Amino acid sequence: MPTWILVADNSRARIFTAEKAAGPLTEVSSMAFPEGRLHSGDLISDKGGRGQTPAAGAHGVNGEDDHKQENADRFASLLCEDLESARNEGRFSKLYVVASPALLGLLRKHQSASLKQLIAGELDKNLTTQPPETIRKHLPDFL
Repeated sequence: MPTWILVADNSRARIFTAEKAAGPLTEVSSMAFPEGRLHSGDLISDKGGRGQTPAAGAHGVNGEDDHKQENADRFASLLCEDLESARNEGRFSKLYVVASPALLGLLRKHQSASLKQLIAGELDKNLTTQPPETIRKHLPDFL
């Protein structure tokens, strides 16, 4: 069974495989999550505007950051569901996770105990737009 490498941020995930321990990476799938790219203001259809109180000054009233966090959490959950399904099918024997720091924490939250056992390493970097050769340089020499 091959080793899989998940490379993800809040709006995109790519899965690579390495057939040999020191071999190159081959992209086998990708997933886009457009909601992760939206700005906070785009996530809410009817913004309440800004509130003003003499003691606190201006502040947002709708918790726009909460919407971004909810979308990131939902994407992390979807990714872990897909990985869990692939694990159950025996499609990989080892997993490396390369993700933006915030998403990496959310992925950890949603991973099953069985999936966590297959994780050989983690890297908190956003490399989703990088070519496979660059991503490979950030991983151990022998996967």
